[in-house]
Amino acid sequence: MTDFEKLGVFYLGQAVEPAANTRGELLLYDSKDLVTHAVCVGMTGSGKTGLCIGLLEEAAIDGIPAIVIDPKGDLANLLLTFPELRPEDFAPWVNPEDAQRKGLSTADYAAQQAQLWKDGLAKWGQDGDRIRRLQNSADFSIYTPGSTAGRPVSILKSFGAPSAELADDREEMRDRVNGTATALLSLVGIDADPVQSREHILIATILDTAWREGRNLDLAALVQQVQTPPVTRIGVLDLEAFYPEKERFKLAMALNNLLASPGFDVWLHGDSLDPASLLYTAEGKPRIAIFSIAHLSDAERMFFVSLLLNQVLSWMRSQPGTTSLRALLYMDEIFGYFPPVANPPSKKPLLTLLKQARAFGVGVVLATQNPVDLDYKGLANCGTWFIGRLQTDRDKQRVLDGLEGAALGQGGKFDRAAMEQTLAGLGNRIFLLNNVHDDRPELFETRWVLSYLRGPMTRTQIKKLMEGRREPETAARPTPVSKASVKPVIPPDIDERFVPIRGSASGSAYQPVICGAASIRFVDTKKGVDECRDVVFVAPVSDGAVAVNWEEAAEAEFSIEELEAAPAEGAAYTDLPAAAAQAKNYKTFQRDFANWLYAAQSYDLYTSPSTSETSRPGEKERDFRIRVQQTAREQRDLAVEKLRHQYASKLKPLEDRLFRAKQAVQKEKQQASSQTMNTVLNVGMSVFGAIFGGGRRGSSVTKVISGARSAGRAYEQRQDVDRAEDTVERIEEQIQAMQADLQSQIDQLAAAPDPLTEPLETTSIKPKKTNIAVKTVGLVWQA
Repeated sequence: MTDFEKLGVFYLGQAVEPAANTRGELLLYDSKDLVTHAVCVGMTGSGKTGLCIGLLEEAAIDGIPAIVIDPKGDLANLLLTFPELRPEDFAPWVNPEDAQRKGLSTADYAAQQAQLWKDGLAKWGQDGDRIRRLQNSADFSIYTPGSTAGRPVSILKSFGAPSAELADDREEMRDRVNGTATALLSLVGIDADPVQSREHILIATILDTAWREGRNLDLAALVQQVQTPPVTRIGVLDLEAFYPEKERFKLAMALNNLLASPGFDVWLHGDSLDPASLLYTAEGKPRIAIFSIAHLSDAERMFFVSLLLNQVLSWMRSQPGTTSLRALLYMDEIFGYFPPVANPPSKKPLLTLLKQARAFGVGVVLATQNPVDLDYKGLANCGTWFIGRLQTDRDKQRVLDGLEGAALGQGGKFDRAAMEQTLAGLGNRIFLLNNVHDDRPELFETRWVLSYLRGPMTRTQIKKLMEGRREPETAARPTPVSKASVKPVIPPDIDERFVPIRGSASGSAYQPVICGAASIRFVDTKKGVDECRDVVFVAPVSDGAVAVNWEEAAEAEFSIEELEAAPAEGAAYTDLPAAAAQAKNYKTFQRDFANWLYAAQSYDLYTSPSTSETSRPGEKERDFRIRVQQTAREQRDLAVEKLRHQYASKLKPLEDRLFRAKQAVQKEKQQASSQTMNTVLNVGMSVFGAIFGGGRRGSSVTKVISGARSAGRAYEQRQDVDRAEDTVERIEEQIQAMQADLQSQIDQLAAAPDPLTEPLETTSIKPKKTNIAVKTVGLVWQA
C-alpha cells in the first residue's frame, strides 16, 4: 500500500470506482485545504462519525490542535485507543447489550472486537504503532461544562473584560457583547432579539459599560446592576421610561434564580474557557479538547456553545495571519445551531468564523445528519464537502443546493444532474469528496479508525475514562481548618483585602494568605531588554518558626485591583495564625518577599535552534513553543512547495525528452518493420528468380546480392530500435532518480527537530535589587 505518512496530508481512505467495483489510490487530503472549511453530511449509519473521527485523528498526528463540540457523546471515543490491541483493553468499554444480542459473554465479545480492530487496521495498512503515534502526538481531554464527570469548565472568564485591543475594535466589541448577552438570556429561557428586546439591550449596555472601563463582571454583579444599572438613559429615553424598576426586578430574579439553583456552582469552577489554554497543554503540546454537552438541557447547550464560539472568535482575531492550518473547530450534529431561517445565539459567531477564520489559519468543520437544517448560504463559504448516504430526496436537493452555492461562490462550474446521480448510489462508508481545490469530485471509502468506536458515552463512563487525566490545581490554597462565622479582629494598620466570592457566600469559608505585589524591571542593554513586569503572589501563613515561606508562594489568580475592601455577607472564616495578626511582622514579610523575588525571578529569552526564532518580550516558554510550532509548519510547507517547484522545472525537460524518445522508438519500430518486410520480399524474389527464372546468370546473382543488402539494412534498423529504447530507459531512470531525490529531501524535512520537544537555548536576565519595587504586602482572605 502507498505510504500515507506524508507531510501536511490526512489519510482519510481509498478512492473507489463504483462502476468497476474497484479501489484506486489512497485518498490523501491536503490539510491546508481545511482553512477554507468543510462540512460533512450523512444519515445515521452512513459512516459519518467514523470519517470525522478519522479526520481528527489525522489532525492530532500532524500536531494540529482542535476544539471539538460533541452534542451526542460519540467523540469521547477518541480517547479509546489501545496500541496493544488486547481484549482486556477493550473489555471495560464494549457494550454488554451488544454482547448479549450476539449470545457472547463480555470477555468473548471484547476478544472479538479486539480481533476486528486488529484485522481492520491491518487491511488499511495500520497497526498498534500508529495508535501509539496518535497518543504521543497530542493530548486528548474531555471537558464537561456543568458537570465534574470530565474536566469542568469555568464560564467566569466569559464575563471578564476583554483585552484593550478588542475593546478598541468597535465591531469585535459589539459582537462579543451581543453574543454574551444573547447566550445568557437564552439560559433563562428568554429568546432575545438584539434590536427589539429590552432585556437584551439592558444586559448588553451593562456589559459594554463595564468592559469599556476595563472592569470584570460576574453573575452576582450582573444581577445587582440589572436592579441598579450604571446608566441613567438608554438611547434618548430615560432609564425608567425605557425599562421600569419593577420590570427590571423580574429579570434580576430570573438571573438570581439561575445563580442560586442547585449545581450551578459547577459552572463557576474548573478550567478557563480560554482557547489559548484549551488548544495546548501547559507544556505547549497540541490538544484535542472535546466538549461533551449531551448531559445539558437544550437551553444550557445553546448558552455554552454560544459562549465558546464567541471565545474562539475573540482568540482567533488576536492571532497573526497565516496560510497554514493553525487549529480546527469541529462541531458534530449542528442541528438547531445553524438553521436557515432562525437566528439562535450560536449562528452569528459561526457565520463570522466561516467568513473570517481562513485568514487566521483556523479551519471550521461542521457535521450533521439533517441537511434541511443547514444555512446553505453560510455554508457556501465551505470549500470541502464530505457527502455520505442521504435518507430522503429532500435531503439530496438541499445538499445539491449547498454544493451549487459553494461551486458558484468559488467561481467554478456545477453539473447538478451528474452530481444527483452520484449521490443516489452512495453506500455505507462511501463518501463523495467535493473539494474546490481539486479538479473534480472523488468517491472514496473511509479508512479504519484508530479509536475504538463503542458509541455514545455516559457521564459515568466519561468520569472513568478521565481518571488520572485531570491537571492538578496550582493556586496556593491553604488546607481548610476549623470554620468560624465571626471574622477575626485585625489591627487597622494591616492592609486587609478580600477576593470576591462568585455566587452565594453561604457555605463558603475565607482562608488567610499573605499577598505580595511588586514591579520588577529587567535591564540588559547588550540584549536590548528593558522590560517591567508586575507580579502578584500569595503564600500560606502559619504559626510555625517561619510564618511565611515565600518559596511556597504561587502566582495569584487575581489582580490587586480586583480585591474588595469588605467581605461577602454570609461567609465563614478559618482560623487566623497569630503571626498574621501582628502588624510588626509585615515588615519582615515584605523584606523576605523582596529578597525572594531577587533570587527567584528572571527574564528568560528562548531561542529555537531548528527555526532560529527568539521569544518575544514577556512570552512564556509554552507560548513560544506554540508559536514556533506554527512557524515550523509554515517553513515546512514553504520548503516542500519550493522543492516541488524546483524539481518540476528540472523534471519538465526530462519528461519532454522522454516523450520525444518514445516517439523515436515508435518511428524506428515502424521503419524496422517496413524494412523487414521489404527484405523478406527481396530475398524471396531473388531466390525464386535464381532457381526458376530464365535469362542471364549474372542477373540472378545481382538479385541475390540485392536481397542480402536489404537484409543488412533491416538489421541496422533493428539496432536503431534498440538504441532508441536504451535512450528511453536512461531518461526514465533519470526521472526516477530525480523523483527519489525529491522524496528524500521531503523526508529530511519531516525528520527535522520537533519544536515542541527540542531543547531551547535559554538566556536568563536577573533583576537588580534596586529595580525591585514592592507595592504592597498584606493579608488577603480568599474562599
